[in-house]
Amino acid sequence: MAQDPIRIRQSAAPEAPGPAFYFDLGSPEAYLAAERVLQVMPVATPWVPVLERDLGAPAVAVDRDAFTARAAAAGLQPVRWPDPFPFDSEQAMLAATYARAIGRVVPFSLAAFRQAFAGGRALSSDDAIVIAGSGCEMHPKALLTGSGTRGTRAALERETALAADRGVTSVPAVWLPGAAGGGDDDDLVFHGADGLERAAAACEVLAS
Repeated sequence: MAQDPIRIRQSAAPEAPGPAFYFDLGSPEAYLAAERVLQVMPVATPWVPVLERDLGAPAVAVDRDAFTARAAAAGLQPVRWPDPFPFDSEQAMLAATYARAIGRVVPFSLAAFRQAFAGGRALSSDDAIVIAGSGCEMHPKALLTGSGTRGTRAALERETALAADRGVTSVPAVWLPGAAGGGDDDDLVFHGADGLERAAAACEVLAS
């Protein structure tokens, strides 16, 4: 269900040049958003992997029938639920963080989402992650090695903490930086796949 934007204080980040799309590969709602965000957002919107479990919101049970219907209405492949679901997405999110560092976060993440929710593979094993990486020409050894470094883990933790500081409580979310000065120009966060259009409209207003 679409939520109203959350108006928050200015972020502590030193610079906020543009919007950000926050996601977790274990989230079916984020999968729905990921398949549309490139077409809906009117400006380049970087994809930022975060761990939803560390954002502070309580876990919400997924209505599988409703999700399957929404995926079908969006023209996506038939849903096959991963086993187990939910699964621990930390390993996959480390891989996505590494992919972001080498400029491959979008193709890797789309391939991984499709492995999970159209292919029925839980992204909690090396095999599933390597299969996703192979779909965007990422070398298996480089992917697994890069995912396992302390630097990659630190980057994922840092981005998750920054997302929480910006008011992100669940994924997917689109964060829009407000103009400096506070007041009505504070940052905005739009949660949920149904929030993409409102985020795009707000982005156009801020740019005008």
